[in-house]
Amino acid sequence: MSQNQDPIHLARQFEIIFTTHYSAVKYFAINLLKSEEDAEDIIQDVFAKLWTQPEVWLKNKDIGQYIYAMTKNTTFNFIKRKRVEQSYQEQLSQKYLIEDLLKSEDTLDPIYYKEALLIIRLILDRLPERRRKVFEMSRINNMSNMEIAQALNISVRTVEHQIYLTLLEIKKTIFIAFFLCFF
Repeated sequence: MSQNQDPIHLARQFEIIFTTHYSAVKYFAINLLKSEEDAEDIIQDVFAKLWTQPEVWLKNKDIGQYIYAMTKNTTFNFIKRKRVEQSYQEQLSQKYLIEDLLKSEDTLDPIYYKEALLIIRLILDRLPERRRKVFEMSRINNMSNMEIAQALNISVRTVEHQIYLTLLEIKKTIFIAFFLCFF
């Protein structure tokens, strides 16, 4: 067994690399993410992955650059994944906003329920006809975006955008109504 393959020697070599680069790379990740907790996770991932590749860090004379590149790429992938998750959660919450309200007749005070429905109906009545139709097909008739796109001969992306704009309008109006009622 050569000295390079001795587990104790490998661990010492890695410890030197880790202690030499950890603080600077963590600071780099914090600057990109603006979150120390997320940066810690990224740095742990980077060094855990690096540990499994001793051929990279034993032979690479410029390991610092390599670690920075790994950190940058891991951070950007993390940011992309966060955006996708956030977008998905936003879509889910928007999708069920009206459905939940329509199903909450039993749990809401009948007066509040009727007022909420009235507000939504007023909002929908103010919308351009096609946007209102798209929204009603989606939320009231429970049609998929693809079905709506085919029925109206428009793109699925246009359907998504019309629904998004309507939900934005509803949220804004409900927020204002809530604010006026309680403040």
